[in-house]
Amino acid sequence: MKSYVFNPKHKRTGLRVAHFAFASLAALIAVNDLADAARLRNEQSVVSRPVGEPIMAIVSLRDQQITVYDDKGWIIMRAPVSSGQKGRETPAGIFSILQKDAEHYSNMYDDAYMPHMQRLTWSGIALHGGALPGYPASHGCIRMPYDFAERLFDATRLGMRLIVAPGNAVPVAIDHPALFKSKAGAAAAAAEEAAGKADRVRLVAITAYRESTLAMVPVRKAETLKFKAEAELAAAERAIASAASPEAKQQAEDAKAKVTARIGEFEAQLAVGKAELQPKLDALAVAREAATAAERARVVATEAARKAARDLEPVSVFISRKTQRLYVRQALQPILETPVTIQDADRPIGTHIFTAMERMSADIRWSVVSLVGGRPEGRGEDPNGPVRKGRERDAVTTDSQGAGAALDRITIPQDTLDFIAQRVSPRSSLIISDEALSAETGKGTEFVVPLSGEPQGGLKYRRPSPRIEAGYGQYWPRF
Repeated sequence: MKSYVFNPKHKRTGLRVAHFAFASLAALIAVNDLADAARLRNEQSVVSRPVGEPIMAIVSLRDQQITVYDDKGWIIMRAPVSSGQKGRETPAGIFSILQKDAEHYSNMYDDAYMPHMQRLTWSGIALHGGALPGYPASHGCIRMPYDFAERLFDATRLGMRLIVAPGNAVPVAIDHPALFKSKAGAAAAAAEEAAGKADRVRLVAITAYRESTLAMVPVRKAETLKFKAEAELAAAERAIASAASPEAKQQAEDAKAKVTARIGEFEAQLAVGKAELQPKLDALAVAREAATAAERARVVATEAARKAARDLEPVSVFISRKTQRLYVRQALQPILETPVTIQDADRPIGTHIFTAMERMSADIRWSVVSLVGGRPEGRGEDPNGPVRKGRERDAVTTDSQGAGAALDRITIPQDTLDFIAQRVSPRSSLIISDEALSAETGKGTEFVVPLSGEPQGGLKYRRPSPRIEAGYGQYWPRF
């Protein structure tokens, strides 16, 4: 029989084993937690109040997060991202979606899979699904969770604005007299008014027709009775001429007298009926002529509205302090360039993105996001003005006063204002910046405005791909 004697040395050995086992268990739990966190980063996306389609998205490089807004300024989608690593940073600035490809592979990086790719520059910066390690890790693109990338791909349209902010930029509503007024809805309003007038005139014509038809009934009845009486009169006259006896002739003459009296009554009724009918016939003729003219006007106005709708792609305006010029693009093509006057042109004005959000009863509601060279003037902590303390993290709000001050410094010729006002509609935008036009702005692009005061490694290592002339489905450059 074996005996077991307690040995303090064995106790220390046992404690070491227990400590090792506990440490191993803790490490395993930590690894599992990290794996779960990574899984959540790659799979989880936050969706709230899905009330409208996306009108803009903002990527915060500091927070590694993308937030999508609708035309009411509400957050409808949000998810973590992984932007460009050091040396290949995702450039901060203003971009838009130029191309979409659900099944995209890179020919620059070992045929890497980039599902639900949405191109931001022709040199290769894009949004796409990918792995999210929890820190910047891409070669300049913006990786998103795979499921989120798919949903965003399905929701966006070409030309949607994407803002890459150094910090946590937030759009705020702004009302300023210098913001463009919209006259783009005039053609649609004219078409609607013409259609309403045509409907009203048509209703008048229908009413006049109905009244004339009712007035025609006694006239037609009197005409029919008179016609029958005239036939009876003719028969009576024939009977008088062929009477064989005085009695027969007298009967025929009596019948003729009665018929003649009835004919007189019918003629009197017919005269009254025609007198009542004539004004109604005149009104019907006028109503029919008005209805015909209104229908022609409706057709012309409807065609004008259709043409306006075809031409009513969102317009983008870019004002550069550096070049003192205003540029206008529509449907990704330049349509106007003109000088503007900027007060204190040597003083920075910042970068401000004004977006026409939704059409109100009489005008357009605007929002603004400000990016002042990555840092606010007079501050050192973040790019967009005052900091609001929250329970989770500091949220930076756009300084609408600074954006309004930028608008105050710019004078635009009246003919240019009128030209733009005819084209402003929801999703239109105005960008004011210290920057000049970027080399990334070209054929088949919106205005691309990287912030010169921020790292742009993701652009330096890339050469622009050939631009497309027209038709996004015709050419799919790879990167």
